[in-house]
Amino acid sequence: MAAVRERKSKGYLLIATSGGLNQQRTGITDAVVVARILNATLVVPELDHQSFWKDDSDFANIFDVNWFITYLAKDITIVKRVPDKIMRSMEKPPYTMRVPRKSEPEYYLDQVLPILSRRRVLQLTKFDYRLANNLDDELQKLRCRVNYHALRFTKPIRELGQRLVMRMQKMASRYIAVHLRFEPDMLAFSGCYFGGGEKERRELGEIRKRWTTLPDLSPDGEQKRGKCPLTPHEVGLMLRALGFTNDTYLYVASGEIYGGDGTMQPLKDLFPNIYTKEMLAQEEELKPFHPFSSRLAAIDYIVCDESNVFVTNNNGNMAKILAGRRRYMGHKRTIRPNAKKLSALFMSRHEMDWDTFASKVKACQRGFMGEPDEMRPGRGEFHEYPSTCVCEKPFMDDISQDGLRPPKLAANNVTMNGGGNEESVVLQKRSGRRAST
Repeated sequence: MAAVRERKSKGYLLIATSGGLNQQRTGITDAVVVARILNATLVVPELDHQSFWKDDSDFANIFDVNWFITYLAKDITIVKRVPDKIMRSMEKPPYTMRVPRKSEPEYYLDQVLPILSRRRVLQLTKFDYRLANNLDDELQKLRCRVNYHALRFTKPIRELGQRLVMRMQKMASRYIAVHLRFEPDMLAFSGCYFGGGEKERRELGEIRKRWTTLPDLSPDGEQKRGKCPLTPHEVGLMLRALGFTNDTYLYVASGEIYGGDGTMQPLKDLFPNIYTKEMLAQEEELKPFHPFSSRLAAIDYIVCDESNVFVTNNNGNMAKILAGRRRYMGHKRTIRPNAKKLSALFMSRHEMDWDTFASKVKACQRGFMGEPDEMRPGRGEFHEYPSTCVCEKPFMDDISQDGLRPPKLAANNVTMNGGGNEESVVLQKRSGRRAST
């Protein structure tokens, strides 16, 4: 259902987001779309200060709020706060409600709009994934305008992020960014077991108690279902099997790695040229960001986005958001581990030689290497597969212009030399262009 903007706003929409930086980003994006559906004035969304990460940053501490308001001015009206005269004239406090997850536009028009019209100020709480995935093209393109253009980080975050990108590029013309997501909270939430014995079970079990609604899970069952993140060692083995050599430069985006240096050492043995934001930035450069996990995550976001290849380690919010952005911005490769197939392979890797193992890893990863044809309309989360906003750019050569054969698609090749057997893996990248937004 398309939203039709009217001259007069139906009221002020307050949004309380939920989760970490990228989960909140999805909420902010959908908040703009909901405001458009309701013909409401959006108040700059309130960020989550109560989540696991305990970051008290406000919207303006992470995103360029004036850019956000101005960029979307032709789509909706956004204000920094409800005017005092409106608040003083209200007989009751703003009405608060939580809408069901993945609600259709019709739900907002039938259930939310009457309350907004009556109360004039309405707050939607815990606003994450509260809007349907599949919307009409106009609203999907608005999602793209918000996510890929209007949500710009503040100048200090952008400047430090770009400095770290330049430092990586100065050392190597091409680099891989790996989002390990091997922090204690992630491992505890997954319900998986990573071989750390009773100590691991006790420590992660205590963290897991913070989520009172989580069910009891079978670690073996979760691993077989592909729900467990790979260990850093397994990520390294996967990359080497795919053909990345040990002189490849890696940027690792992560918070506190569970197990510390002992967990990271096997990955460093496979790829000695590993860097993090803490290694690239001077202490004084990072100091203003240290107490704020979301601002640190924003710096990682920039360096990962600028990488030649981005490797995820779970299908979380950052992985989805960045994969979608990289598709939208001209199709930069994102590799997702096929954890369901790889987990069984890693368990039996000592039963085969390296060449056999590498061949099986490549077979497992078919369809997970970030090829352009992985993005099909209606597949997965729109934030990860923004198909409405991306179209193919045909490459016309002399012959195809004469109509003698169909046009080719422009392609760039990235050659990754193999291991000792001198095999190479050629990954083709098909150029794309953004659809009109």
